Amino acid sequence: MLLDSHGRQAVDLRVSLTDRCNLRCTYCMPEEGLQWLGKAELLTDEEIVRLVSLAVTELGVREVRFTGGEPLLRPGLVGIVAACAELAPRPELSLTSNGIGLARTARALREAGLDRVNVSLDTLDPQTFHTLTRRHRHQDVIDGLAAAEAVGLTPVKLNAVLMRGVNDHEAPALLDWCLERGYQLRFIEQMPLDAQHGWDRSRMITAGEILDLLATRFTLAPEPTTARGAAPAERWVVDGGRGTVGVIASVTRPFCRACDRTRLTADGQVRNCLFATGETDLRTALRDGASDAELGALWRAAMWGKKAGAGIDDPQFLQPDRPMSAIGG
Repeated sequence: MLLDSHGRQAVDLRVSLTDRCNLRCTYCMPEEGLQWLGKAELLTDEEIVRLVSLAVTELGVREVRFTGGEPLLRPGLVGIVAACAELAPRPELSLTSNGIGLARTARALREAGLDRVNVSLDTLDPQTFHTLTRRHRHQDVIDGLAAAEAVGLTPVKLNAVLMRGVNDHEAPALLDWCLERGYQLRFIEQMPLDAQHGWDRSRMITAGEILDLLATRFTLAPEPTTARGAAPAERWVVDGGRGTVGVIASVTRPFCRACDRTRLTADGQVRNCLFATGETDLRTALRDGASDAELGALWRAAMWGKKAGAGIDDPQFLQPDRPMSAIGG
């Protein structure tokens, strides 16, 4: 098992498949992009499958989420999913994506064994989408969502970040749009993981503000706290049962005490927390011929050192050097 010294067990593995992305979201990276990892630095498909297999069969991981960057840019994605779906015990397999390319890959991913998807979409307006992402790909995301629903990658979850003065007024419309289509919407507080370190706590739309915006159109009732478990989203029942909406308040309402995640970066580093300032190198050990037992020991030691909390709610919090695109969402 992957235990830490505070009594938590990591059963949810986030695997970044690439640091590359085909969008340039203002809250994630600069317009010119980043210095991407070289091919030799990235884990190979076989190395990813071996480490996921180790996590599932020996370390107690039950859920695997493929992330990026944009994981749909990984050429071997379908094969990686298929190999992980054959593991025993079989983990739940999901994917976090910006949705670009999902319309043409959804069926292959479903047939390979992917269970569901999380897609990022911050706005219903194509021009606002361009303002936020610096790309004209809004319809591609809409088509990707529809394709995921059509092939059974459900429930389709939609993640949205609100930016003050840009798309914050769209919160009620986004929820209404998702309810009509059966998508599960989750608003996420903007987190300090941008490559340019431009995050400003005072400019962030808080969970409280998000709920106030939604309350202008909907009646919200909190779900029982027992329904949340280790999930990061606090959820509310909309209009007496029309659907639910979630809010991930990573900054103002941290949920570290219930955290059950471990993370593997695209270059083979274990991160015991999204906001960790240190990593444990599995890639070098793996390529030097380490056994599964040796790799497992490194992974367990990495998780044992996990802090009680990320400290993100502390005004003196220091942002990690590595951006979200390198860490994996």
